[in-house]
Amino acid sequence: MRNRYPQAARKLLLLVFFLLFVLPFTFGQSKTFTRDQYQEDFLFFWKTIGEDYAYFDKKQTDWNKVKDLYLRQLDTVSTNRQFVSLLERAFHEIYDHHASLNTNTNFSPRLVPSGTDLWAEFVNGKPIVLEVRRGLGAEKVGMQAGMEVVSVNDVPVQAALSPFLGKSLKTVDVEAKNYALRTLLAGNHVQPRKITVQENGKLRTFYPDAPQMLLEDIQYPSKVEARELNGIGYIKINNCLFDNSLIPAFDSVLNTLTNTKALVLDLRETPSGGNTTVARAILGRFITKDEYYQKHELTAEERQYGVKRSWVEIASPRGNVYRKPLAVLVGHWTGSVGEGITIAFDGMKRGTIIGSRLAGLSGAIYSYQLPNTRLGFSFPVEKLFHVNGSPRENYSPAMLVDLTKESAGPEKDVVLEKAITFLNGKKK
Repeated sequence: MRNRYPQAARKLLLLVFFLLFVLPFTFGQSKTFTRDQYQEDFLFFWKTIGEDYAYFDKKQTDWNKVKDLYLRQLDTVSTNRQFVSLLERAFHEIYDHHASLNTNTNFSPRLVPSGTDLWAEFVNGKPIVLEVRRGLGAEKVGMQAGMEVVSVNDVPVQAALSPFLGKSLKTVDVEAKNYALRTLLAGNHVQPRKITVQENGKLRTFYPDAPQMLLEDIQYPSKVEARELNGIGYIKINNCLFDNSLIPAFDSVLNTLTNTKALVLDLRETPSGGNTTVARAILGRFITKDEYYQKHELTAEERQYGVKRSWVEIASPRGNVYRKPLAVLVGHWTGSVGEGITIAFDGMKRGTIIGSRLAGLSGAIYSYQLPNTRLGFSFPVEKLFHVNGSPRENYSPAMLVDLTKESAGPEKDVVLEKAITFLNGKKK
């Protein structure tokens, strides 16, 4: 364990990258608490984030104002469900998809990116779908990148964003609006979504949760899939970078592809993050010497003492190293540790990154627990950087694919096709 700064001694600090995204649970309603206990927990929550959150420099948030706003709202809180809702609204104030409770109610917003099938942003002032997650409801009903979102559940987009926009913001910047838009499109755990879009000047309405809400129980055939595509190996990791048992499974499939002329590593379905043991295990199979792969920065120590603290991590060779050309596929459901693996391959100049932009999740999260309700919550405490010094969340693939300009669909994997074409053009 690294040395912690003094104020952390009173907190539960577990460095994790996956717990709240993989194991959300519904907060039990059997025990309630007094207003003073809810207030004590909220103040702990507010103070902890105020001291340790790494990205206030990128936000329009007035965190002192947040304290006043939500202490007043505590007067209406008398149940655990109401308290969870209040904390969720407080998290909207920092508009960070990497910050969340590890619990939910039925009406809590789904987590982004792990709990959504649409990625959208404001482009030239319009809410545009940039990517549709493969195999889930939005794709199955025919939604495509490039569509402009008009309304959700019959509420016009601009009005529907309001519940997810922080109330303390000095200015509602585009990142706050993008955060609210994606949270809106994710929906909650019980209300089927009705999404109306404009495409080629015509309105179309989609029901991505009919006949069933696929986002509530995402299933994979296995942790890792592998096959050979005309002499090129293909490995896809299915959202289990947090599971150390992936290591022998990955080794096994990679060993069967040793004689391929090149390899595709598909990280487009890794939204829930993971741990660096798994990350280093994967990276180690593709390098021949120790390599720096990621830089960390602990901003809280500098805020408290005026002394900057940063360090780099190293990946080391492991097992039978695969030395042939490598393409790494990424997209908006490449999150957290998946993003770390991506920038590592890029920084080590060991693979060519192909795909859309990544999830852009900020930093490394720590987990904490409230003293009375025992609710867990997590948020970014360390900033993370590419070895070239650029923020991880800003990374863009070497071969960037704009899916709004591509003809895609369930039967056409544009990104994989581009990777195969690229690898076939590499010198053997």
